[in-house]
Amino acid sequence: MIREAVSEDASLLARLLRDAFEEYRGRLEPPSSAHGKTEEVVRRELHDGGALIAESPAGPEGCVFFHPRGDHVYLDRLAVLPPYRGRGVARALMEAVEARARDMGPLPVRLNVRLALKDHQEWYARQGYAFLRHGTHEGHAAPTYVVLEKRF
Repeated sequence: MIREAVSEDASLLARLLRDAFEEYRGRLEPPSSAHGKTEEVVRRELHDGGALIAESPAGPEGCVFFHPRGDHVYLDRLAVLPPYRGRGVARALMEAVEARARDMGPLPVRLNVRLALKDHQEWYARQGYAFLRHGTHEGHAAPTYVVLEKRF
């Protein structure tokens, strides 16, 4: 089941992000900001867009944030807990964001993927996302991520 997150879910969302991104600790430069997500930070992000939570009778499995940006919807922090990966949770969360984007225009959906995460880039490509441009994190001279986009 996919449901809309509410402010009271901020603590749960922060935990989901930290737990799902833990495997990237020490592997990414710059480090993922997911490691420092707090309840307060998540509440602010909810006001800038929204988030969806994937749940089953076993409990929460993952989440995704989305932010309408005028000419597109930014998909942010797609996170699935390790025991639930490979079961379609990420795809279901993405489809829910994409449905919102189609209802808003339709608007394209954009997301960022670290250059170091080639397997993630390939997975998004299989979902219909195409290269739009490179991006560079603040303080870095060379690109550190790609911006991918899916149009409807």
